[in-house]
Amino acid sequence: MTEIPNIGPATAAAFARAGIDDADRLAAIGADAAYALWLAAGNAPHFIGYYALVMGLQGRPWNDCRGAEKVALRARFDALKENAASPRALFERRLDEIGLRAPRAD
Repeated sequence: MTEIPNIGPATAAAFARAGIDDADRLAAIGADAAYALWLAAGNAPHFIGYYALVMGLQGRPWNDCRGAEKVALRARFDALKENAASPRALFERRLDEIGLRAPRAD
């Protein structure tokens, strides 16, 4: 898998824990589906890692992501994180949004 630009041994190992163990499978399912599996496997979300994956699958260096493209990728990343959140966390967030829970004193 490390033949994909921007994918090093640690990232490859984390994808293997998510059930993606080769570059062909990673390329076939695409960045968003792969990152959803990454999150479902319990790997921590990291925006730079996500857009480095997107860039790598396009054969581009990670730091090639800029401007409107980076903003659009941030929205995709945030949506992936939202969808990966636990049902309880999502439920509590919705309760907070509609004002049904007292604010917590953190």
